[in-house]
Amino acid sequence: MQAQQPITHVDTVRDGKLLKSFVVKGRGLSSIGDSPGAKAKVHFNGPTTQLAAVASGVVTLEPGARPHPPHRNPEEELMIVAAGTGEIVLDGVLTQVEAGGMMYAEANVLHGITNTGSSVMTFLLHQTPGKGRSG
Repeated sequence: MQAQQPITHVDTVRDGKLLKSFVVKGRGLSSIGDSPGAKAKVHFNGPTTQLAAVASGVVTLEPGARPHPPHRNPEEELMIVAAGTGEIVLDGVLTQVEAGGMMYAEANVLHGITNTGSSVMTFLLHQTPGKGRSG
């Protein structure tokens, strides 16, 4: 049996109190994740009046790092590259990206991101499962 690879992943929280309008300051947020060189800070995560859940945050990747191997989510996901360079694989297509680049992955579409540059890569993530939809 193989040991499971460490990952940095944000799972959307569908239960609990509905999110209310508020501002989260990034300074002081704890980082999550076990993948070497990949840390996530989650700003919002929970159900809303309109969505089954929303999970948003920022991820930093050291050179050569990725949060996890390419995978599929039951929810839709956006990734916005804020700094650095890397590559995104989306449904089998590899695309080089830099600051300002953005990915949208439909539910259950294979996707992943890797920092291929020589400096820290930062991207914003936003995951949204819809109400009444399942993966």
